[in-house]
Amino acid sequence: MSDTDTRQSLADLGDLTKAAAEAPAAVEAPAAEAAAADEAPAAPVVQTPTMPLREREVDAQGRSYATGRRKDAVARVWVKPGTGKITVNGRDQEVYFARPTLRLVMNQVFGIADREGQYDVVATVKGGGLSGQAGAVKHGISQALTKQEPALRSVVKAAGFLTRDSRAVERKKYGKAKARKSFQFSKR
Repeated sequence: MSDTDTRQSLADLGDLTKAAAEAPAAVEAPAAEAAAADEAPAAPVVQTPTMPLREREVDAQGRSYATGRRKDAVARVWVKPGTGKITVNGRDQEVYFARPTLRLVMNQVFGIADREGQYDVVATVKGGGLSGQAGAVKHGISQALTKQEPALRSVVKAAGFLTRDSRAVERKKYGKAKARKSFQFSKR
């Protein structure tokens, strides 16, 4: 390191120490005012920037729309305030998803957000099997609910419901019986 590089790095270090000395004074100023008002020593208050909420996306009928996907299934989902009725492809959820586990998967979002029985859902699903369709409706409900109430986004996202589950069936390869299974080997 040359002599000029050393001087430059020392100058940079001096600038950083000046900035660090000024920053705590700016952060602790509100705390000092609060301490003077209450006459009790308070810890310095560090203000963290909060993310602004997204805008509410609602159509003329008061519905929020979203698309949900899982495996090969694609669900178009509309959510609006109501009594908790869920309709899938024109049928009630108990009729379309006969297995209780599939209904449980769909309703997980409302349980996490504490909104059970507060929203009506209308969904149309195509492709895949019942399990994939239930996952697609769940993904769609999650997306639409966060558009209806942007404040719920952090709760639903923390539960992992906004992320599309990308796991799908591996494709079959030529020369193989299935995706990885080989044909039976014959020695003679």
